[in-house]
Formats: sequence, C-alpha cells, structure tokens
Amino acid sequence: MTSSSSSSSASSVFSALAPYGWDDAWADAFAPYDAEGLLAGRVVRVDRGQCDVVTADGTLRADTAFVTPHDPLRVVCTGDWVAVEPGGNPRYVRTYLPRRTAFVRSTSSKRSEGQILAANVDHAIVAVSLAVEVDLGRIERFLALAWESGAQPVVVLTKADLVPDAVTLAHLVEDVETTAPGVPVLTVSALDGDGLDVLAAVASGGTSVLLGQSGAGKSTLANALVGSDVMDVQAARDVDGKGRHTTTTRNLLVLPGGGVLIDTPGLRGVGLFDAEIGVGQVFSEIEELAGACRFHDCAHESEPGCAVLAAIDSGELGERRLESYRKLMRENQRIVAKTDARVRAELRREWKKRGAEGKAAMEVKRGRWA
Repeated sequence: MTSSSSSSSASSVFSALAPYGWDDAWADAFAPYDAEGLLAGRVVRVDRGQCDVVTADGTLRADTAFVTPHDPLRVVCTGDWVAVEPGGNPRYVRTYLPRRTAFVRSTSSKRSEGQILAANVDHAIVAVSLAVEVDLGRIERFLALAWESGAQPVVVLTKADLVPDAVTLAHLVEDVETTAPGVPVLTVSALDGDGLDVLAAVASGGTSVLLGQSGAGKSTLANALVGSDVMDVQAARDVDGKGRHTTTTRNLLVLPGGGVLIDTPGLRGVGLFDAEIGVGQVFSEIEELAGACRFHDCAHESEPGCAVLAAIDSGELGERRLESYRKLMRENQRIVAKTDARVRAELRREWKKRGAEGKAAMEVKRGRWA
C-alpha cells in the first residue's frame, strides 16, 4: 500500500468513526492492528457471544469467541474499540483496545464476580424518576460505581412535569445535590422538552451511558436525545412507578448534536465491585472529616476524638449519610474480601482485634460489678 492510499484509508476511517468517538489517541493505539490488516470499529451492541461493530466498511456482525470468554470483566462489551477480521464467515473480533474507563458492578453470583456494563464512557447519566419517592441511598450507590469507573456522573431527575410546584422541585434538587457532592443535578421532562437542551449539551461531549431502574424513563430520555423513537417505551405501573425492562441489551446510539449514548437495561441490583475510591468520592465530606479524627483507622463508631461523630452531634453531618457510607463501605469490603485473600486476612485480624477489645471491656465491667 502506497503512502497516499494509506493516508486515504486513514482519512476514511476517521470520517466514518469520528461520530462514534474515534480520535488520534485511538488511532495510535490501533496502529499495530492496522498493520496486520484488521479493521477498526466500535461495538454498538452485544448479545449471545456476538456483537455489532461499526467500521469504515459499515456495521458488521462479528463473533467474540477469541476474546477471553471466561472472565466477565474481559469480555467484549458495548463501547469497546475493537480489531475485527476484514473477512471470513463467521467474522471474529481479535481483541479490544485498552479501555479508558469501565463501568463495572458485581454480579448476583455467589462467586462475587464483576460484570462490565459499558466501556470508554465519559459521562454516567443516572436517571431518577420523580414519579415516585426519590431513593437517595440508591443514587449514592449508582454514583459510587460511576466515580469508580472513571466517568463523570450526572444525575438527571426525570418526569419533572409531575412536580409542577417550583418550591417542591427545588427542595428535591437540593436533597439530591447534598447526596451527590460535585455532581451536576439536572431536572428534565421528556414530555414537554424542559431541560433536554442542557442534557444534550452534556452528552455531546463524548460517550454517555444512561443508567437507572426500570421505570426511570431512560428509554423515553434516549428517544428525546436521539430525536426519534429508537427505543420502545412502556408505561410505568401507577402503583410503584416501576416499568418493565424495555431495553434488554446495551445499545450505542449516535446523537444528532454530537456524542454517543449507551442505553442500558433497567438495573434492579446495583452491587458494588471493588469501588472504595468511588464510595469515598460520593461521601467526600465524610472522608474529609475523617482526616481530623484522632486515630487514623477510626471506624467512626464510638472512638474518642472522632471528627465524624462530632459532626453528627453538631448537625453538620446527617445520620442517614453516615449510615449509608458505613453500609456501602461494609458491602465493598465483603466483595473485595471474597476475591482478595490479603484483604480477607486483614479483615479477619481486625475482627479478632475488635473481639478481644470487646472481651477486655466486658472483663473490666465485670470487675466493677463484683
């Protein structure tokens, strides 16, 4: 291949893939595979061991069997940039390029494996319906996974038209903002279009993944952003605001104003998977207070000189926030301990230490009572 034809080929790849997020850095990472004659592409859908890949030659169907099938964190997923064989029946994905970000949750299996939901995401849009009572704890859980992934989270309060009172809506936004420090909180009504322009501007800056429970209005939101009914929409139940799983696969959609959107099925379970940094980011005010505790390993339970408990007493920190922080940290420790023998041993030593301290305290009390 001459230099001019090579340049022309690279140009055609750029023009075809740029709307999907292709840039110079991805081109550099793909260079070794380009030299082998493989095609560059982005995965727009995965199902049953096969995937749809958009390439300069169009959208291709490819098998993913070559890419580590037994590790759920290393399988091909929506959002991956991959190297695809130029021909063959079936056609195969050879590998995927190193991921910039990865959105991972724990599976429901007893082996506590991680499941990757989306890759190379810039913004994690957490959709929360205002048709039902806002669950702040669930928002914190989604945000922990989002921060851990490396993406910038955004909370979108959907169905804002169902809260016509401006004061009530402002209070709801304030509650969520307190729950989500450092995270933009937007109100959107897909019904009348309010707030969609702001959300579209956010989503235009790269790849966004749309997350939330069934009934949160994700598919309606996706349709509004794309500008057409690309996703089926089903009415949520009036009783609890929950909907059916309208979206059953993760689809990558190009937005007319720039950027791409990955829509996901409604997530009933949002288990943490090695998300300590993400939890710390969600509860940044607690982490900051903890730096002033007398003991560096303070558990914020009953230790003397605990700055976190002092903040509870003064009203600076709400008890719900602290309890949610404890809950997510405990859950994350359990998940990590199941897959990390070293952490498991450290936890066992900590439990023994606390058990010994509790036993010693009881002995002291018995001595006083005697």
